Amino acid sequence: MKITSYGAALEVTGSQHLLEVNGKKILMDCGLFQGHRKLAFEKNQHFAYDPASVDVLLVSHAHIDHTGNIPHLVKEGFKGVIYCTEATKSLCLPMLLDSAYIQEQDAKYFSRKLKNSALSIEPIYDAADVEHTLEQFHELPYDTKYKLYDGIYVTFHEAGHVLGSSMIALDILDQEDGKQKRLVFTGDLGRDRLPIINDPYDLQMSDYLLIESTYGNRKHAPIEEGVPELARVINRTVKRGGKIIIPSFAFERTQELIYSIHLLIDQKEIPTNLPIFIDSPLATHLTDVFKQHIELYDEDIRENFRLGQNPFDPRQLKHTNSVEESKNLNFFIGPCIIISSSGMCEAGRIRHHLKNNIEDPKNTIAIVGYMAENTLGRKLVDGAEFIKIFDQMYKVNAEVVILESFSAHADKDDLDEFIKRIKGLKKIMLVHGEPTQSEAFAERIKTYSDAESIVMEPEKSVKL
Repeated sequence: MKITSYGAALEVTGSQHLLEVNGKKILMDCGLFQGHRKLAFEKNQHFAYDPASVDVLLVSHAHIDHTGNIPHLVKEGFKGVIYCTEATKSLCLPMLLDSAYIQEQDAKYFSRKLKNSALSIEPIYDAADVEHTLEQFHELPYDTKYKLYDGIYVTFHEAGHVLGSSMIALDILDQEDGKQKRLVFTGDLGRDRLPIINDPYDLQMSDYLLIESTYGNRKHAPIEEGVPELARVINRTVKRGGKIIIPSFAFERTQELIYSIHLLIDQKEIPTNLPIFIDSPLATHLTDVFKQHIELYDEDIRENFRLGQNPFDPRQLKHTNSVEESKNLNFFIGPCIIISSSGMCEAGRIRHHLKNNIEDPKNTIAIVGYMAENTLGRKLVDGAEFIKIFDQMYKVNAEVVILESFSAHADKDDLDEFIKRIKGLKKIMLVHGEPTQSEAFAERIKTYSDAESIVMEPEKSVKL
């Protein structure tokens, strides 16, 4: 029984973890590496294992760094069942179709850049591959043990990260030594009291834990500070006549922002006539999926819907679906909020909004999510004075603010408390974190747990 990380080891994207036990190969997540476009395109081209040899795929949640390479996996020969929650399956179709479109656009971009080369750049997969892949998806309910094979059972528990997210619990009778073992993969672990969704499941027992470490050595601002801080950012930008540009993941973060802005409008904490634009067709589609899964909301949001209120549709909100509508925002006069994808600023319409607004000191760029190394978004977080967009340099004159309290990832305190509640741990394996976060987290675990703490390395197997 061994586990190997083929992605999200000593890095934060491209989650792929292969468990080999009882003659079966069980893959947990199959995400795209996200980062600088050229590097991402190169890394996502090939698998370090044979996709046809994988027996089954278990998916923690719908974010592209956990699901985005599934159509490629199928295209390369994987024929097994893909298990996930119902909401994750619903979200995967629009997410993966959008990813296929980005693959196509990136292929065209690199083909133009290499027009004098003999190389032919093709998309990793296309829309037809996505449609074919969805046929292999199978939904499982939360908290229900399901038999995968003789002696191998899986249970999905709420991870509290995004809609439909789950931690994956595998209960296994290891044929090699005859012992019963439990392995839990957290996927991306959320925080208590996040808006919209329920809190993470209270895990009590496991022998082995494969846990994310995105913020393994950092503490977030309290969740309660997020909405008031957002109000202050909006109000001071409006006062100087500027625009608030928010790069945001189309899935979950955009819906949280809409909900938070709706609260501020209702409470008259920000101007009640301030125009709000969601410039992301994908975010619009995903918000529709959110409305179909009220059963997964926390009590506050369910109460809104019972009262006939839609927290995702404030009166001032406008969805700009067409390219022409998006371009017209360049000529909008006066303060407004523009929420656009992609979250790390590496693709999508957000790059156009940054290009047109980054040099105006009246404007604000509000960072509300994690920015991976070598991305345009990370350069903004790190305080770059100049940034390159579409091969041109722009001076960062706009105010850049980082709203960490909106993070949907557990921070160092959340991770420590989560581990301390689990009995029976023998090994804790850290993934989905940059070395500075994972290594410090592994050392800290030793101060309160007798379990062996291991920072997973790419393609290096750990025996269980």
